Amino acid sequence: MAYPEVNILYLNEKDMLAAGVGDGAKCTDCMEELLKLLDKGDYRMGGENGNSHGCMVSFPDEPEFPEMPKNGPDRRFMAMPAYVGGKFDLAGMKWYGSNVENRDKGLPRSILMVMLNDKETGAPLALMSGNLISAYRTAGIPGVGVKHFVKKGAKVLGIVGPGVINCIAVKTFAAVCPTLDTLKIKGRGRASIDRCIEFVKENVPQIKNFVVCDTLEECIRDSDVVNFATSTAMGVGESAYPFVKTEWIKKGAVMCLPGAANFEESLLLDPKTKLVVDNIKLYEAWAEEYPYPTYDTIYILGSKLMDLAHEGKLDKSRIHDLGAILNGKLPGRESDDQIVLYSVGGMPVEDVAWGKEVYEYAKAHGIGTELNLWDKPYLF
Repeated sequence: MAYPEVNILYLNEKDMLAAGVGDGAKCTDCMEELLKLLDKGDYRMGGENGNSHGCMVSFPDEPEFPEMPKNGPDRRFMAMPAYVGGKFDLAGMKWYGSNVENRDKGLPRSILMVMLNDKETGAPLALMSGNLISAYRTAGIPGVGVKHFVKKGAKVLGIVGPGVINCIAVKTFAAVCPTLDTLKIKGRGRASIDRCIEFVKENVPQIKNFVVCDTLEECIRDSDVVNFATSTAMGVGESAYPFVKTEWIKKGAVMCLPGAANFEESLLLDPKTKLVVDNIKLYEAWAEEYPYPTYDTIYILGSKLMDLAHEGKLDKSRIHDLGAILNGKLPGRESDDQIVLYSVGGMPVEDVAWGKEVYEYAKAHGIGTELNLWDKPYLF
């Protein structure tokens, strides 16, 4: 960067695709490197604890002012800042607004932007369309879990919630597990199921068989890997989350949980069950911000594990960070029959890390539009 001139690389969604944001295998490798850094502590997120998921603006159920938005499903604005060290070594932030009613306007539920900044000056380096960054990193983090925990020869992938995230997850999981050939789908409506099948047929030719499931049980039984991409409103309580009976789960299966899901307590407390999280410090921060019972508000399974530890039912040492496993500090899969439950909370460090790799490719290949912030700052 030349000082005092500041220029920003603007990348729209078409630019992001040209710069490789949709390379699921490369994104998974990026997320694996990131998880190792998280275990080492070479990062910062929001809040004094450095582990806050972000800062959210929500709205009242009955606003006092007529123009103020009214509370609704996923209706919020959120800023998610982070610094990532290691080979990434820069700061950034994901910013988004979200509203389920966007779908009636032909828009995604959430509209995301990612800003990358020089770590020393704070000057902006890039402003990037963020929806694809977010989707691919949300699939890439569980993709790392599948890569390291899936049993050899796994064939059947089950997905719960056939929206955008699970479409990308199928593509990502297939890249790290080339023996997968069957997709089981549990969705709420036929339209989203059909869109998912069309996407997979076009983008993941190794999937040969499709099974549309009427029940959650049907989707989970006999699946080697299951990915939950189900969301629910905050604060509704765990009784509203999809519930999985232990008897449905295939021995040795990997359950990836970036979405809402609940399990029998006996499975969670069974010492033979492998309990894995993407970053336990995120769940500790959530437990500070949304005091016990946190799982009633934060539907990610890691919060349920923290609640069980709070109650004295679960020894916290049983909750293993995937980064610590990758760094050789903790064991991975310990038997072929071991069921792996992998909680994925989602963090802005992921957006910054994957955004950095896409940005570097764009810079090297002349992709995007250079915008001038100033040649020399007026106020100095």
